[in-house]
Amino acid sequence: MKRVINYSAGPAGIPLEVLEQARDEMLDWNNTGCSVMEVSHRGKDYDALHMGTMDLFREVAGLPADYHVLFTTGGASMQFLMLPMNYLGEGKEADYILTGNWAQGAAKEAKRYGKISNPANMEVEAGSGKFVAIPKQGELKLNPNAEYVHYTSNNTVEGTQWHYIPDVKGKPLCCDMSSDIFSRPLDFTKFSLFYAGAQKNLGPSGVTVVAVKDEFLAKAHDGLPAMLGYKSYQDKFSMHNTPPCFSIYILNLVLNWIKKNGGLEAIGKMNDKKQKLLYGMVDNSKGYYKGLANTDSRSSMNIDFKLPTAELDDKFVKDAKAAGIVQTKGYRSMGGIRLSAYNAVTIKDVETTVQFMQDFMAKNPA
Repeated sequence: MKRVINYSAGPAGIPLEVLEQARDEMLDWNNTGCSVMEVSHRGKDYDALHMGTMDLFREVAGLPADYHVLFTTGGASMQFLMLPMNYLGEGKEADYILTGNWAQGAAKEAKRYGKISNPANMEVEAGSGKFVAIPKQGELKLNPNAEYVHYTSNNTVEGTQWHYIPDVKGKPLCCDMSSDIFSRPLDFTKFSLFYAGAQKNLGPSGVTVVAVKDEFLAKAHDGLPAMLGYKSYQDKFSMHNTPPCFSIYILNLVLNWIKKNGGLEAIGKMNDKKQKLLYGMVDNSKGYYKGLANTDSRSSMNIDFKLPTAELDDKFVKDAKAAGIVQTKGYRSMGGIRLSAYNAVTIKDVETTVQFMQDFMAKNPA
């Protein structure tokens, strides 16, 4: 068996310890004589896992008991419509801060359900037609009539990230954290609702985690279709229908892995060291590697850069793969290289990558 260094933007790598435990429990989970994929979701064994994972998520996040943890499907894209469906409607307004491709996607869906304002549109403000920056503190032009304010904490495509939680003047704050959740410590109690597709830092695709404060959940509309109403998920503990049991099981293992490895404080220090190594290589290359995002807005999760020519970009991807470093090609609208250094990417992986980048630059002058 040969494991590669995996920079996939999603579905992304999963910690090796987690994969090994899942492998060992594949045929006999929890002494049931079955895989976790084969037991009834109504049985006591799975129920304990399901409810325990909700508690563990709250523990890792540092959330008090008045936050509900919901397990949905459909990825973050489903939340793009569920959030406004639950809170908007005729005469209702919301703020959506535009900082990237997926932030735009969320706003597009929200427009189906209410009037949407943009406290900042960083594509327009950049002047280049590219999202390369995050708004600075105090720059947001908030709508006083908004029911909530929504933003995307990390922009996977463009390689930008919020390094602070925006002050929204007491409005409910909602956030798509799909690509940087649990990558660093945050005061999660500042959010009325946040969500994340699991397939980047929490586990495999198939489950989306939504955390919602009780007082905000109480304002959600009643009478929605059961599979689209937040209150339905809370009332049935996310088991109105058969949940994605295996994905929730892996989520449980990942949360335990985070806890075992020092929690978010330790994970944050690890990710900070990784991004400093990678951006250090970019910045010290004398322009051979050129970062795409503004320096003060750079993502610690998605490191985007270009080489001097498109031909060298392509050769980098090819040679990296031959060296056991995979999924390095940039998103189609950005081009270049994207290294998605999520939690499962180790410091050793990054050190190996930096050495490859040094060697590639020496062997392939511009």
